Amino acid sequence: MPAPTPRKVIIDCDPGIDDAAALAMALFDPRLEVVAVTAVGGSVAADQATANVQSVVSFLDPPRRPRFGIAATDVAPVEKPYSIHGADGLGGAELPRVPLHGGHHSEKVIWECLKAHPREITIIALGPLTNIARVFNRDPSIVELVGDIVISGGTAQATGNASPVADFNFFCDPAAARTVIREPLTKTIVPLETSSQVLLGFELLDQLPREFSRAGKLLRQMLPHAFRAHRQILGSEGIWLHDAVALVAATNPELFDRTTVAADVETSGELTAGMLVVDRRQNRQVRPSIDLLVGCDAAAVTDCILRGFAAAADAT
Repeated sequence: MPAPTPRKVIIDCDPGIDDAAALAMALFDPRLEVVAVTAVGGSVAADQATANVQSVVSFLDPPRRPRFGIAATDVAPVEKPYSIHGADGLGGAELPRVPLHGGHHSEKVIWECLKAHPREITIIALGPLTNIARVFNRDPSIVELVGDIVISGGTAQATGNASPVADFNFFCDPAAARTVIREPLTKTIVPLETSSQVLLGFELLDQLPREFSRAGKLLRQMLPHAFRAHRQILGSEGIWLHDAVALVAATNPELFDRTTVAADVETSGELTAGMLVVDRRQNRQVRPSIDLLVGCDAAAVTDCILRGFAAAADAT
């Protein structure tokens, strides 16, 4: 029996330790064909996000090279209340810098990929939704060509981390989050409360692939910093890899509980900008179009993450 055709995906990310971990998993998952990795400013500034995307992919050296997208630099960076990712966004991993030769902006790459593969691509959005909103705003017809979209962001119960009510990705660009959330296409949101159910303890460090593989070396450079930062900044003895959980939501949706909701995003509130507002009224005016993941099998998701790391190591 022939193997199923890999699912085409675009990884839109702002690496970020958890983005880089998710990227390592995705690039070597035989169920996925990563057609593009597009950078967006968020956890790090735009230039750093672009550099990190290229450095991570080039260092891991997957058998099929995705297209790169350059993060737009005309978006003002958001002042972050704290950062757990280190100055370079990768916990001081010190990957070789890859010089950029040519390349296109992320929104152009996303648009071209959707045009080339209509209704076949799942966008896995691991950072602020800036790039995706720009594509939708500049060509509204392109929305019809999106196969699916999985979003790491939002909060189901208004329990934020960047503000009291907003997660970091929506907080960075509330207007972009609103644009994407308001589109009628079906989308999946992995909110902060759900990804936070997967708390990885110190034993993770003993379960990482060894350093003789490229993926093992990258993970063993990044994740100890994540544990130190979570303990020092958040007072947590474990770490959250929110974007790795979001990737598992795309590859193993059966591990998650979901409810279909209508929602919007607050854009102008002095205290609530970036807040995902779920409309739970019986007489709501907007058709529900969001699969909100409200729970998960944390042990099974953790196992998926570990197996993803191992597969990346075996291939590198």
